[in-house]
Amino acid sequence: MYITAIYMSLILLRFLPLQIFINNEWHDSVSGKKFEVFNPANEEKICEVEEGDKADVDKAVKAARKAFELGSPWRTMDASERGRLLNKLADLVERDRLILATMEAIDGGKLFSTAYLMDLGACIKTLHYCSGWADKIHGRTVPMDGNFFTFTRHEPIGVCGQIIPWNFPLVMFIWKIAPALCCGNTVVVKPAEQTPLTALYMGSLIKEAGFPPGVVNIVPGFGPTAGAAISHHMDVDKVAFTGSTEVGKLIKEAAGKSNLKRVTLELGGKSPNIIFADADLDTAVEFAHIGLFYHQGQCCIAGSRIFVEEPIYDEFVRRSIERAKKYTLGNPLLPGVQQGPQIDKEQFQKILELIESGKKEGAKLECGGGPWGDKGYFIQPTVFSNVTDDMRIAKEEIFGPVQQIMKFKTIDEVIKRANNTTYGLAAAVFTKDIDKALTFAAALQAGTVWVNCYSAMSAQLDTFKNVDSQELQMKFQNPTLNIHN
Repeated sequence: MYITAIYMSLILLRFLPLQIFINNEWHDSVSGKKFEVFNPANEEKICEVEEGDKADVDKAVKAARKAFELGSPWRTMDASERGRLLNKLADLVERDRLILATMEAIDGGKLFSTAYLMDLGACIKTLHYCSGWADKIHGRTVPMDGNFFTFTRHEPIGVCGQIIPWNFPLVMFIWKIAPALCCGNTVVVKPAEQTPLTALYMGSLIKEAGFPPGVVNIVPGFGPTAGAAISHHMDVDKVAFTGSTEVGKLIKEAAGKSNLKRVTLELGGKSPNIIFADADLDTAVEFAHIGLFYHQGQCCIAGSRIFVEEPIYDEFVRRSIERAKKYTLGNPLLPGVQQGPQIDKEQFQKILELIESGKKEGAKLECGGGPWGDKGYFIQPTVFSNVTDDMRIAKEEIFGPVQQIMKFKTIDEVIKRANNTTYGLAAAVFTKDIDKALTFAAALQAGTVWVNCYSAMSAQLDTFKNVDSQELQMKFQNPTLNIHN
């Protein structure tokens, strides 16, 4: 499979659409501009893609609005038929799984095995899951004083602008479009400029699946131009964005200044991962490792603030160093490689600068701490111990393979420290005491709390998660085995 992926990468660009996808057709940008896409593993240019900006977004929104009009093929389509189209799209993604996984490895630096097994698997499951929801979105009858018959009906919002990050390009594309389409909306998608290839390929599959023109439109481009145009557009009814907190604030502001469009944001994180002395140490070390180093640390939910109870601190640090030193870095298309590159030079330099700040501020560098290799944006797996809460590496989102391990003594102390952050995306606690686990899950100010596991994701729960709500998700790994008698 790996050899096939390498050969495929050599011929892939001959057939890859590199234009803007509007109304089920491919278009050059209005401005005539293009931008370059690079392979982060070798810093070489892959291709040039048409660069969309405001004029192209206007065309895409116009197409999406027309497709959403009453009487259009999309609005008159049976809900079950929308589900059939999503199922068809899932089958096409399954058919082209090898191609899509190869693209994710080439332009995103993602391990091919991870892309093929995890990312593509999640995409296919999500499409099938949402296809089943399409004809099961029900309203209610509501008793009302007086002689009235009252009922509610769930209606699609309209044109949804969807701005996608570079760390999980295909997964986020599917997570954005699948729920919107199953509910009958139309979409305008802007993929990240670093990783537009899988989104563009999906345009061809969407057309092949039989979605009507204008239902899905894809405009590659940059945030300050194409992204801003979507956020400010008066004919976009909702914006969904996954990315940095700084950009999220700009999108929220733009929505307020335009037509008060709805906004769903999933932003940065500095998630606490709390390890108690009574935890299963082997399990805690492994999950803490994966929770930080997965995809080179480029995950918004990364467990990047690890608090370890004092009696087991030294042993936890020792095992974490051993685990980090086992990595093989290299070309993400090759078998046996366990860590690929960071996404681009900007992120690469930011991570190295934060590593240097950790050294200067007194954290103990246990392993790693520098670049790797002569080409590509590779950073050695890095572990810091003796980290304090006031250090930059303990406060700022690093988004790289840098593990920070901190010590705590009491429950009250670690609750306060864990919640002392501007973020609130995720958290985890490792303990055999179920009472302690439930107490901590309630005390931690995070949208998702894992107990004795980390990054447990599923289409059934995460696809329709309302990130604007205060609903708390608590996920237990084998809960009956973790009750302390």
